[in-house]
Amino acid sequence: MRVAIPKEITEAEHRVALVPQLVPALTQLGCTVLFERGAGENASFPDSLYQGVEFIDNAATLYKEADIVLKMEAPFEKEISYLKENSILIGMLSPHRYPQRVKALKDKNITSFAMEFIPRISRAQSMDALSSQATLAGYKAVLIAANLSNRIYPMLTTAAGTLRPANVLVIGAGVAGLQAIATARRLGAIVKAYDIRAAAREQVESLGAKMVQIDIQAEAAGGYARELSEQEKQKQADALKEAVAKADVVISTALIPGKSAPKIITNEMVNAMAPRAMIVDCAAIAGGNCASTQADKTISYQGIQITRPT
Repeated sequence: MRVAIPKEITEAEHRVALVPQLVPALTQLGCTVLFERGAGENASFPDSLYQGVEFIDNAATLYKEADIVLKMEAPFEKEISYLKENSILIGMLSPHRYPQRVKALKDKNITSFAMEFIPRISRAQSMDALSSQATLAGYKAVLIAANLSNRIYPMLTTAAGTLRPANVLVIGAGVAGLQAIATARRLGAIVKAYDIRAAAREQVESLGAKMVQIDIQAEAAGGYARELSEQEKQKQADALKEAVAKADVVISTALIPGKSAPKIITNEMVNAMAPRAMIVDCAAIAGGNCASTQADKTISYQGIQITRPT
């Protein structure tokens, strides 16, 4: 069995599907690991760390020789054309975002596993790639905001006066959102959070944040959020407008399994934010929670920076 690790081709993607420490786990099973040269460099894993792999110089050869391909992001059409028929693809595939790519995979009879759809149950906990990546995204989102924002997170008293702490609003209190809350609180910010699931309130308050209260209950099976009705969306927008306007930093993490990210932050809300405020949209790859989010870049909309974790 030949397992291939290609280099991710999206410029902002710094991850690699296999770290050097796990190569022996595959070779001991009798697998041959094919590794595209330079695939780990953006993740600070030079080729010299990958012992026991067979290095391949170009992606086309790598894909055509592989029985199983491990990737982080969904393959582009060019990469799909390289895959040999009846092979296996494993990665974070976002099938709801790329239906044309799903069709292309089906046409080549590629068995594809979207790791983000593995259920959060005890038996599958060791394969819960979504939660591990969400934790990192929530943590990194706060650090990105702290770096790009002109606001100081903690309250600081100096001889020249007192700087008040930053106001951070976290939208979505799932794995990424809770990590963002905890990180912002550790940095000294005043944190508020919003989630449409009733169970989230206790978790938010246990981390020292205050819950933005809106009379909407939208918890679906498995503890996930369901999609809101149009009436509920309007009610949510009316209630969130004030909270967004008062925030120095908004971190949005809301996702609906199997669908594009809900549009929660309207352009009207962004227009009401104070100058030099910013939004970090952790849901950018799924379409974004902010109406102005662009998945692959940082933009300025009416003086408000809108970016995403990378």
